[in-house]
Amino acid sequence: MTAQSPAMAQRSARRILLLIAGIPLSMMVAATALWWAVEKGYVDILDSVGTANHGELINPPRSLTDVVFQHEGVADTLWEDLPAKWRLLVVQRGDVCGDTCQQQLYQTRQIHLALGKDFNRVGRVVLGHVATASVTVPANLEDGEASLALLDWLGQEHLGVTPLTLPVAQLNALVPESVDQAEHWYVVDPAGWIMMRISDDLYYKDVISDLRFLLKHSGA
Repeated sequence: MTAQSPAMAQRSARRILLLIAGIPLSMMVAATALWWAVEKGYVDILDSVGTANHGELINPPRSLTDVVFQHEGVADTLWEDLPAKWRLLVVQRGDVCGDTCQQQLYQTRQIHLALGKDFNRVGRVVLGHVATASVTVPANLEDGEASLALLDWLGQEHLGVTPLTLPVAQLNALVPESVDQAEHWYVVDPAGWIMMRISDDLYYKDVISDLRFLLKHSGA
């Protein structure tokens, strides 16, 4: 076997290094192209991968990327200002977080905790049209408790939930189903698309199955 000259060996090593360096670049280009195709509607990831989802897919999904929210009723906030995560979105209407609101917050908290190692890849949002500080949680008369502002109650019972508000017309356009029927909440992907609706009566293990499927087949 003929030994390579130093020049040939150097050229061979350079080609190998270029090949290795090009792999992540190629993956980034491919991922960007795939996301562009998904965003433009040319590719349906869920359809391509296949899923027996239990939640109801929203078709077409609704984008939150250009929506300007109020955070705690004060600061203008874009969805992209939040850390890129999957989000469990609870819609709160009116100035009282009643039984349905409280149950959905409890349900999403328990589902979030049940995700285990994927916990940090998911966040929770409560979205309403009344500033969170002005929304109250009714008193528990049996325990002699006083009514609390939703913002304070979230800090006590649901630490980590992000409260956002929108004018009612914008809220209605984004989640029209919740105007007449409040017994569901939503899943939002890391790019800010409302893509699934979860009914309150859906078995929690089925919801966890859907979320784990989405987390497994996404890079975020």
